[in-house]
Amino acid sequence: MTFLNPAVLFGLLAASIPVLIHLLNLRKLKKIDFSTLIFLKELQKNKIRKVRLKQWLLLVMRVIIILAIVFAFARPALRGTSIGGTASAAKTTAVFILDDTFSMAAIGSRGSYLNQAKETIKQLVYKMQEGDEAALILVSEGISGQESVTTNLVEFLKRIERVEVSFASGYIHDAVAKSAGIISASKNFNKEIYLLSDFQQNRIAEEGNLSDFSEVFHPGVKLYGFNYSGKEIYNTAVTDFRVQTRIFEKNKPVLFDVTIANYSSSPVNDLVLSLFMNSERSGQKSVDIPSGATVTVNIEANLKRTGYNDFFCEIEDDEILQDNKRFLSIYVPSEIPGIIFYESKDDIRFIDLALKAAGENNPLKINSANISQIPSFNMSSVKFLVLCSGSGNVNGIDKIKTFAENGGGVVLFPSSTSTLQNFNNILAALSLPEAEGIIGKTGEPAASNRFSEIDFGHPLFSDIFVKDKKRIESPDIFYNYKIIPSGKGRNIISLLDGSSFLSEYSKGKGRIIVYSSLPYPGWNNLPLKGIFPLLIYKTVLYLSEPQKEFEDLYAGGLAIINLSGRSVPHVKIADPDGSSSAVNTSGENFVNYRRTAEAGIYTVSSNDDVIGKFQVNTDPAESIMKYMPADEFNEYLESISFKGDYVNIDPGGDPSGEILQARFGSELWKIFAVIALMFALVEMTVARSMKKDLTEINRSS
Repeated sequence: MTFLNPAVLFGLLAASIPVLIHLLNLRKLKKIDFSTLIFLKELQKNKIRKVRLKQWLLLVMRVIIILAIVFAFARPALRGTSIGGTASAAKTTAVFILDDTFSMAAIGSRGSYLNQAKETIKQLVYKMQEGDEAALILVSEGISGQESVTTNLVEFLKRIERVEVSFASGYIHDAVAKSAGIISASKNFNKEIYLLSDFQQNRIAEEGNLSDFSEVFHPGVKLYGFNYSGKEIYNTAVTDFRVQTRIFEKNKPVLFDVTIANYSSSPVNDLVLSLFMNSERSGQKSVDIPSGATVTVNIEANLKRTGYNDFFCEIEDDEILQDNKRFLSIYVPSEIPGIIFYESKDDIRFIDLALKAAGENNPLKINSANISQIPSFNMSSVKFLVLCSGSGNVNGIDKIKTFAENGGGVVLFPSSTSTLQNFNNILAALSLPEAEGIIGKTGEPAASNRFSEIDFGHPLFSDIFVKDKKRIESPDIFYNYKIIPSGKGRNIISLLDGSSFLSEYSKGKGRIIVYSSLPYPGWNNLPLKGIFPLLIYKTVLYLSEPQKEFEDLYAGGLAIINLSGRSVPHVKIADPDGSSSAVNTSGENFVNYRRTAEAGIYTVSSNDDVIGKFQVNTDPAESIMKYMPADEFNEYLESISFKGDYVNIDPGGDPSGEILQARFGSELWKIFAVIALMFALVEMTVARSMKKDLTEINRSS
């Protein structure tokens, strides 16, 4: 027997009060002289014996009445016992862990797994009594969100009805951890957890992230498991969607890699993959995938407009629809403002011509200025800058370094007046590898250097060559600084002497590209080669490519929106379904956004101006239809120190009947209240009779 209100048991001490009163009355008895008549004496003795018997009966009944009242308020209950009229009378806290992840969209003989689980919950709630409380935990919500307990079962059923399959994934362990908080706070006698899931093997718990719940899940807690898996699921999924092109230009192709997995036991032939750009189909391919295999498909489309271009790839329908799409957004700038800083106007003549050679469709908006203007220049007004300087003490070089670290692109050339020491001072100020020396002499072709190795995999060379004809005619390099990246940067073009002609370095959120030789008469004949304008133009476009403002994330994850450099009091975020939310930025550079339960592309805007987009996709782990055997789930319960009772319920049977049999549920306070009432009535009758006897004895004496 267990007491639901054990503090009241201190009231048992009150049972000693009738005993004390009885003992005190015995000490106060008066001596009564009886008549000398023998038959009167015998009559008196008989009546006195009856009075004493009734006194003892009253004592016992009064003690029982007090004990019964105390026990009734202490609310005793029995485990595993059903007494007529008391079954399941003990109050219950029922926590329903509902797996609403998209693997539960699989359809069995009785409907989708999720709908089956919802019907099971309804049956169980219908069996609950007034005063019972229920809580719902959705696996898709992970560790976020707050779960409330309610005794309004009608509203609770309405909430169950509104649950739909989620694009988000989650771990069952996180839901169990949230249920532990509810169970530990519950004052009810029955503490029950209902886990309704398909028990995906890789979605039970994150490796190395288990908790010890021995203090919460004690032997009195019941866990009921409902496993809805059991059939083989035909499922193919798009598990990755990446853009391979790094430099985006209007009317130029962009190449994507699409990864598709076949999680079924049979091969898939002629599976159709479609690519959509701005809601219009722009490409299509068919693919064969062996059972259990993964393939990567290349597919491309021409960018038709500047600004944001929204893409998604899609495969044919199967039993799980949520993982058949994947989303991506690409930004193509319509204007790319930049600045060229120089010491001598002649040094940048060919650079300036190359950057303006694209004609009317050229997005580059170039200005130039003397390096003396760097300290006063507003760096936030440009996306890239070209620095052509040989002065070892450039005023404002730290400003250029900060510009790169904040995401800007910098192209560095030596100037015609550079010295080794001065140029190294600039390299050092930008935290770049210093030149080891100078190769050649200006204006002496006999000592020319040439290109040795070219990294054609670098984005600078994308869309330049026809098919596989990747070849660049090397210019003659008469004079250059010997720069060796030495693992600190990426060597794009190497020279015969082992030094780098063109190298790239990451700097915070931005990049710096260094040319070791100035395109200038006497230094090299690069301006005369056909690759020169393309190389310079592509360099600037590449550096101007915006770094990812918003990280890719899975549905249900936390989106961290980067607003650095934008002074906006609030932003509006439009979800893929068309709804929008206003978010107060509070002047912060980063804003957290959690309403990402739907897969698709989210738009961030301020005053109706789009300032960014980010894509939300499904977690590929949720697409793997492998299920955990019952014995492995028992091992999981042991690993979290679950000391309660785990009962596996067949969802196809009579869940409510099985649970009522397993539930400890007889609360006995009503019985003790009835006992107290009955003995009180008997006590009143006996006390009245004893009072009459005492009156007769007093008269006869």
